[in-house]
Amino acid sequence: MLKSKLAGLYDISTVSNGQQALAYIEENAVDMLISDVMMPIMDGFTLVKTLRQDGYDFPIIMLTAKETIRDKTIGFTSGVDDYITKPVNLDELVLRIAALMRRAKIQSSRVIKIGETSINETTLLVQKDSITVELANKEFALLFKLLSYPNQVFTTGQLFDEIWGLDSDSNEDTVKTHISRLRKKLSDFKDDFEIQTVRGLGYRGILHHEKK
Repeated sequence: MLKSKLAGLYDISTVSNGQQALAYIEENAVDMLISDVMMPIMDGFTLVKTLRQDGYDFPIIMLTAKETIRDKTIGFTSGVDDYITKPVNLDELVLRIAALMRRAKIQSSRVIKIGETSINETTLLVQKDSITVELANKEFALLFKLLSYPNQVFTTGQLFDEIWGLDSDSNEDTVKTHISRLRKKLSDFKDDFEIQTVRGLGYRGILHHEKK
């Protein structure tokens, strides 16, 4: 039912387990992955974590009967973009897929536009009307990451590893410091977006307008 519903909208390929998925992705271009959690040989959480560690950044939806906050935490921290519990409303799934595909296109762009705000990766400038704020490299990288994947929760560890790197002399507290600086510097832009703290998990970017 799911495959037939999506087949009319997208080119669909299916595999039986996480190991087969890895092999397929290594040999074929993939725009999005929809994965279950409970699979033989390699479970969905391990599959997603492996893909992210290998540098694959396409959107991933976790589709599963596991619905506890612990399961969702594992899913999001492994790199999932969306988490949908069964039974699945197929119309809602189609809408979520379309939304994630739109967001993914932003990654190939060097500019994010949200409402009246323009966020330019080349100049490190955030602009709105007559207001212009220039950010430091790490500040901008942190902001761009969070707003490129709106509503996705990133742990402090994930953000630190990706933006500062494992060889950095800093520690994860620097993420909190940079988040605090961003909030102060960008207070004039809160009508268009904000950085939200998710207690016990990390941070996410919240948009108050659709991206253009």
